[in-house]
Amino acid sequence: MKTFFPSESCKETQLNALNPQSWLQVERGKLSKISSQPSSSSSSSIESLIKVPEPPILPFFKPVDYVEVLAQIHEELESCSPQERSNLYLLQYQVFRGLGEIKLMRRSLRAAWQKASSAHEKLVFGAWLKYEKQGEDLIADLLGTCGKCAQEFGPIDVASQLPLDINVDSHERLFINGNQISRHVSFRIGDEKIVCDRKKISCLSAPFNAMLNGCFTESLCEEIDLSENNISPSGMRAVNEFSISSSLNEVPTNLLLEILVFANKFCCERLKDACDRKLASQVSTREDAVELMEYALEENTPILAASCLQVFLRDLPDCLNDDRVVEIFLQANRQQRSIMVGSASFSLYSLLSEVAMHLDPRSDKAACFLEQLIEYAETDRQRLIALHQLGCVRFWRKEYEEAKHLFEAALNAGHVYSVAALARIGYSKGHKLWAYEKLSSVISTVAPLGWMHQERSLYCEGEKCWEDLEKATELDPTLTYPYMYRAASLMRSQNTQDALAEINRILRMFEGRVAASQLRTLVREHVDNWTAADCWLQLYDRWSSVDDIGSLSVIYQMLESDAAKGVLYFRQSLLLLRLNCPEAAMRSLQLARQHASSEHERLVYEGWILYDTGHCEEGLQKAEESIKIKRSFEAFFLKAYALADSSQDPSCSSTVVSLLEDALKCPSDRLRKGIEQSWKCLC
Repeated sequence: MKTFFPSESCKETQLNALNPQSWLQVERGKLSKISSQPSSSSSSSIESLIKVPEPPILPFFKPVDYVEVLAQIHEELESCSPQERSNLYLLQYQVFRGLGEIKLMRRSLRAAWQKASSAHEKLVFGAWLKYEKQGEDLIADLLGTCGKCAQEFGPIDVASQLPLDINVDSHERLFINGNQISRHVSFRIGDEKIVCDRKKISCLSAPFNAMLNGCFTESLCEEIDLSENNISPSGMRAVNEFSISSSLNEVPTNLLLEILVFANKFCCERLKDACDRKLASQVSTREDAVELMEYALEENTPILAASCLQVFLRDLPDCLNDDRVVEIFLQANRQQRSIMVGSASFSLYSLLSEVAMHLDPRSDKAACFLEQLIEYAETDRQRLIALHQLGCVRFWRKEYEEAKHLFEAALNAGHVYSVAALARIGYSKGHKLWAYEKLSSVISTVAPLGWMHQERSLYCEGEKCWEDLEKATELDPTLTYPYMYRAASLMRSQNTQDALAEINRILRMFEGRVAASQLRTLVREHVDNWTAADCWLQLYDRWSSVDDIGSLSVIYQMLESDAAKGVLYFRQSLLLLRLNCPEAAMRSLQLARQHASSEHERLVYEGWILYDTGHCEEGLQKAEESIKIKRSFEAFFLKAYALADSSQDPSCSSTVVSLLEDALKCPSDRLRKGIEQSWKCLC
């Protein structure tokens, strides 16, 4: 799952303030060298290492009470109409995004896709999931081995999702004023004459029926001149063929476009629908989509428009580097957007905004997409999220007045977190006391959160600052800034050991952005060179005492030996998950699969890979395949875990307990039995 990180163009902004790689340069070796240097150079060297940038203002939905908001969403999902569900799951995604819960974010997107009430929602959320899954070729391969289509979120057949809904009256009337009208009528176009069946042509639309069977001059004519109606002889012959056969076989694209315009002009709905579907089936590349979208929006052909949209979205993020595509999204008016994406405008611009911000959070297109997002917000919660996000973009662009108005609007709509940005803007104008009082007012009126005290610490000094940071850590231990600030302050006062203690605490908070080689440098010194037996004993002791850094250090040493690497990489993945490093954990799982010593072991690792990427049922299938080969603790544990997570039936708890009992009967290295026994008690 992608998470928001700034582009290269924003390195000088506070978005990139928390740079773990630079902080990991503060190693014991470097500090000892600094301490041994003359005081003047030591001071400047330390200052270069301990400069602490401000924590970033995040473009996320961060409610004061996450539990309350999630509960409200759950209640609304129980009672809402099918048309409202996808937007509620999108809101749930935004809540989990603010929490940094990657797996739950993906589940919410998947639920939005599964519960989509329209083809447009289906293609938007399908494209969103595909975008989030970029680079997961391994997952596609594993899904294939489970008998599941690897292209789970592949293109949808838009035409089949948007059925024909046309009520056409035949308008048959072949006698006027008692005089019989000729059965045939000829349409002259230039020097050519196309003979048509009057009855069949009149059935194409009310205007044709009126022309051929009504009180007009043409009704009594056997030949009618259509030279001024932008239809070619070939086009008119195809129209005549359609009036007889109701099909447009072997009609080239350029002629279809000509017929489409003609059908729209004369209100030939069945003919227009046929052109729409035929053209939609021919959209395969971005070039096709750019060219045909113009016709789709101009001639009101929703199937063609949706097909073009699908091509654009499945080409994310690259298509947003194409100015022609961006212009289509930004220049379309409300009616044209309805043609293109139905009632899913908010979902569409949520996706486009996120991708644009990921490419460059200060770009014009990111700002413009967010402006559209505000316009298409249907609820107060949608609006406050969009207001805050656009405020962040304006803030990063240093457009402070515009940002201020947006953050104030978001705050007034109930997004308390926007006050942090308002305080930053006030402070930039020299209003430090105002910023402090603004945060103090919030802390005194709502249940305080860690970020509130962290923000207030920016506007005070000394003991007050330190107290706010301690409170911030107490309320939210995942905030990185307090550790960094305390470490920097301690280093300034030459309190090296306490500073290093803060740095060691922060290693748990880097969310997978710590390079393995750098982490290895830091943890190697925790252990001596032991024998294989000593290593297992040390690993068991450190694992049991939840010493994750110590456990990692032992595993790193063991990986340098000839030990069974599959098991070690798997243990490493578990530790990295506990350290909130999901991406690094997934890489370790993949290495475990590559180094598996047996087929049943490999199946277990594949099952965990599938489970950790949201495919619980497929993970369960892998566990069952492994058990058929050999009953093992790990396979039963995976099966129990996947079953508990994938089944909504409360009665499955007894099955889960039974599986855990089976796991305990199997041989194990004992590293996970304690966890398993604790979980069994909870069940």
